Amino acid sequence: MRQFEQMKDRVNGKSPRTILPVNAGRADRADEIILGIDPSLRGTGYGVIRLARPVPETLAHNTISCPARWERSRCLAHISEVLDDAILQHSPTICVVEGLFYAQNVKTALIMGEARGAALAAVARAGIEIYEIAPRRVKQAIVGYGAAQKAAVAKMVQRMLNLSEPPAPDAADALALALAHAQANLRRTLMPSKRI
Repeated sequence: MRQFEQMKDRVNGKSPRTILPVNAGRADRADEIILGIDPSLRGTGYGVIRLARPVPETLAHNTISCPARWERSRCLAHISEVLDDAILQHSPTICVVEGLFYAQNVKTALIMGEARGAALAAVARAGIEIYEIAPRRVKQAIVGYGAAQKAAVAKMVQRMLNLSEPPAPDAADALALALAHAQANLRRTLMPSKRI
């Protein structure tokens, strides 16, 4: 219960959360641009941040939406094309994608895997290093609670990046991935992201 109250206070801005400058201690990190991807067939979120002091700079965030009437193959092509454009525009040096999660429905898991594959193919074509972080680890790193709701993640991402309003849920998750990767590689107390 105490952990939940602390998380609620942080999200509402009542409790100061120490946000370390993610490029502290390494000069070469100053130019690092991180692309976060939260893959989904109908709404893939992506976010791009540049490491900077005192807080990272947000370069882009959006949701790649695919209408329900579109065939899966059209959605997969669209995801790949939009990410190709984002990569070309922002030149990320690292990509962080949401790790696989347990799904009881096999069909859902396969469709999610297809969307993830389309996203990873776009990043791999550009020759960018790819890492993954489990969803619970991202929420723990950003909100302080591994089972936090999407709204709490969006609000904390807004605070951490000094955005005027919370990003859309899928884009917020993608930005959270980028932030969590940056923090994990700065703080040696956290388990680093897994390279794939």
